Amino acid sequence: MVARDPGLERLLDLDGTMVDVGGGFWIKIVAKRVPPDRARPQGIAYALTLHGGTGDRIFGIDNAHAIRVSRGPAGGQRAEHDHLHRRETVRPYRYRSADTLLIDFMREVEAILRMEGIE
Repeated sequence: MVARDPGLERLLDLDGTMVDVGGGFWIKIVAKRVPPDRARPQGIAYALTLHGGTGDRIFGIDNAHAIRVSRGPAGGQRAEHDHLHRRETVRPYRYRSADTLLIDFMREVEAILRMEGIE
């Protein structure tokens, strides 16, 4: 049973959104309803990404694939797919709700843009 997420429809409505945020940076949002399972218990496949002028992903939060918890041969796969990318670094992300996902994403995007001198 999937818990009710009032922000889920807002996130789904943003599917396909691409926004120029200045300085050559742009964001892209993908959000599709999927059958809930162990990997995506919230019933949504999503990718929220910030890209630079060359199209490279600078930052993103998604649940497209399982991630390794640790490096090396002993590093196992997590059952959860929720994670964030900061350039080449991948870390687990704790999905709480669609609204929180959007807030967390935009907070990081704004911080990156400030660091780049884009207000």
